[in-house]
Amino acid sequence: MTLEKLLRFGADKLSKSGISEADLDARYLLLSVTGISPAMFLIRKNQEADGETEQRFEDLIQRRASRIPLQHILGTQEFMGLEFAVSPDVLIPRQDTETLVERVLYDRKGIEGTPSLLDMCTGSGCIALSLAVLGDFGQVVAADISPKALIVAEENARRLLPRHRNNREDQGAAGNERIREHGKILNGRADRFQLIQSDLYENIPADMEFDIIVSNPPYIPSQDIRDLEPEVKDYEPRLALDGSADGLEFYRRLAAESGAYLKPGGRIYLEIGYDQGLAVSSLLRAAGFINIEIIKDIPGQDRVVAARWPQEGTHV
Repeated sequence: MTLEKLLRFGADKLSKSGISEADLDARYLLLSVTGISPAMFLIRKNQEADGETEQRFEDLIQRRASRIPLQHILGTQEFMGLEFAVSPDVLIPRQDTETLVERVLYDRKGIEGTPSLLDMCTGSGCIALSLAVLGDFGQVVAADISPKALIVAEENARRLLPRHRNNREDQGAAGNERIREHGKILNGRADRFQLIQSDLYENIPADMEFDIIVSNPPYIPSQDIRDLEPEVKDYEPRLALDGSADGLEFYRRLAAESGAYLKPGGRIYLEIGYDQGLAVSSLLRAAGFINIEIIKDIPGQDRVVAARWPQEGTHV
């Protein structure tokens, strides 16, 4: 079977399994198996595939047809032009979340010096690490309640932050074992990037203050999870999805507690569900935040709520 016929076989099987982007997913899987680029595939599409390639490709197609996410099969997902390792222990980075990162990078231009940033509910670390790589921040702290998520975030830090990688090259599996056993770690010598296990602010030192706090917390109402695509409800961590009965539990806590960790005039950016803009804005306003703004994503849906913590003496 030629590579082109093999691709058509895979796309047809995925389409019959209800995969909406069957052609694209089949192409990604075939390129992964063959190790060739899209341009090289066009050159070699009429080349006969060997038996091992056919078998490996069919195995991957079968896994995807069972609704295992493509990113879990490939082990990576691109976000903000960077490649992140992913696993069933973290939420797969999504393009929607780039709206938050892009807005923070835009606003960061107006902040003098090298500001500090906290990413709460970091998961894979995609927000924190994208900002650490693309923005000039003096310190980036990323927190998550899940030790397993922090293992993935640590792997991504080693891949994407050269200084962080160099400082950890002698730790390897031992460092990961410490995450499993002790959780609250990864301050290390790479002071510009830290990982902390914490149930929101529980383990964030009380004397820490940040110029910017960002978060993509769980925000799907519990009863809505059963209606999600199988790739999401069956394979992504419920811990990263479930925002309680009304989807707002984590926003209540973030609104109530974040001010204590923001410098005067500091900013907060929260990813939200498409219908949560007004509710989250009200929570922030009630907690004392000002200059509240709802930011839309590329399709025009409400996606981020941004706000500012008052300067000392500011009336709200």
